[in-house]
Amino acid sequence: MRGVFGVLGLLIVLAVVALLAKKQMGTTVITAPGISIPASGATPQQQSQQIQKQIGQSVESSLQQARPMPDEK
Repeated sequence: MRGVFGVLGLLIVLAVVALLAKKQMGTTVITAPGISIPASGATPQQQSQQIQKQIGQSVESSLQQARPMPDEK
């Protein structure tokens, strides 16, 4: 009897954790900084191409910036 209550308790805890995880994962939206979300009227392919273009421009501008040189001692 004690074992049955233990297993039942574990199943209830597992169900609660699963519901909380599902709720948390459903509300998570990750966006990269400096990347705007494309217009919703565009097709997924157009949205993908626009995001790729924005990332490429961001990388290119980062590469063009001069890197500070450390002082030699």
